[in-house]
Amino acid sequence: MNGVAVGSPVNPAADATVPLPRLLLVLVPAMLLIPITSDMVSLVLPSIADQFAASTAQVAWLVTGFLLACAVGIPIYGRMADRYGLRLLFTAALAAFAAGSLICAVAPNLVLLVLGRILTGAGGAAIPVLVIVAAVRLLPREKSAIGVGFIAAAGGAGTALGPAIGGGLGQALGWRALFWIMTIAAVLLIPAIRRVLTDPPTRRGGRLDVLGGTLLGASAGLVLFGITQAEGTRGFTGSASWGPLLAGLLAGGLVAWRTRTAAQPFVPPSLFAHRGYLAAVSVIFLAMMVNLTALVLLPLLLIEVNGLTPAQGSLVMIPGGIALAVLSPLVGRLGARGVNGGAVALVGLAVIAISMLVLSTIAGASPVLAGLAILTLGAGFALVVTPVTSAVSQLLPPAHIGTGVGIFQGAQFLGAGAGPALFGVVLSVRQSGASEAVNPLDTGLAAAYSDTFLVLALVGVPAMGAALRLRTVLAARTQQRPEPSAADV
Repeated sequence: MNGVAVGSPVNPAADATVPLPRLLLVLVPAMLLIPITSDMVSLVLPSIADQFAASTAQVAWLVTGFLLACAVGIPIYGRMADRYGLRLLFTAALAAFAAGSLICAVAPNLVLLVLGRILTGAGGAAIPVLVIVAAVRLLPREKSAIGVGFIAAAGGAGTALGPAIGGGLGQALGWRALFWIMTIAAVLLIPAIRRVLTDPPTRRGGRLDVLGGTLLGASAGLVLFGITQAEGTRGFTGSASWGPLLAGLLAGGLVAWRTRTAAQPFVPPSLFAHRGYLAAVSVIFLAMMVNLTALVLLPLLLIEVNGLTPAQGSLVMIPGGIALAVLSPLVGRLGARGVNGGAVALVGLAVIAISMLVLSTIAGASPVLAGLAILTLGAGFALVVTPVTSAVSQLLPPAHIGTGVGIFQGAQFLGAGAGPALFGVVLSVRQSGASEAVNPLDTGLAAAYSDTFLVLALVGVPAMGAALRLRTVLAARTQQRPEPSAADV
């Protein structure tokens, strides 16, 4: 049951290690692609709607289609990473990403543009999983947590750069230029990835449970679609929302049935029985839900209440991305020194909750104060994402690293997609309700936003409970782990 990240005594890919700088030269740019591609279209949607004479709901599918493709694809790629070589999977994923971006760049109508975004998401879904699996498998065990830290930093930098690139380059060069840039970047990465990545031993025996994988992907996609539909219809009462949600829950039940009955299920049953792993998945889902919801709602607040332009609103978000990018590698070094990842995540969640309380208190008061709160939010998230990701690779057996990381990343992505949609409904309901905020220290300028941020702070409570469980499991594992033998070294 030994993993390959921080402190694990056995590195299953010891004969295929790659120097840290060489590996990061390809993994970091690959990781940057996904948040940039996801977020860059938000500020150019009005231009696209004008060009194709489309409604806001229609062009919103450029975001929804990408998110759904990622939600379906991430866990599937994770399972495939346990069976097939990293070089092959990465090449196929980047080729699909490039093809989808190219279709978007030349699309003559909105339908083809949406289809291109779906294909881009189908390819891009592999990248968050494969970069973590590559770091775990190909780096020496004392370097893997550091590698995960740099990958998390790339994700944070991409989150900060996405709106800025979309707003700046989209306005200067036109929205099609954004997709041309992503096409070229993906094409250039393919030979670099193939040159650096090796194919460590993988579990190639047995049959792939296609039915189980299909059900898992359908469950994630339908749940996310139902939540996004609730945001569009301002509630969960319409069939457009609860229909997909019920179907997604049914598919999830069938995944559990398939896991119990199949000889070689898509999701190994041991994952569901692993307390530490389930705690890590819970932490990342809830933390990502809070983080992305704040990053989406705060610019809306700044535009609606403070009168900023969309470009100015996106600039306020940059300090959070910078904090995440700077701190993540440093947090990775803490893991390399044996610091309990659950304890670090617990501190990070407390910082996130405090950031939400601050935003609830100052909502509508000052863009500068909002930027400081977002900076603190980014710092808190850095204290969560890096140690929890490293803990997953430490806790899981080598044969299940790909599957476990895929489901973990899928939970992170579901939190990112579901949070803004779910709390968008909360905001809409609150805007139609009473005028006074629950927070007694609220400025009184944006009561609905204040209450929404207050609820987000409360989400930190169950997240901290899960982090406590993770800390306990990791502490027990450290006490029970024997010293590495000479053969291991």
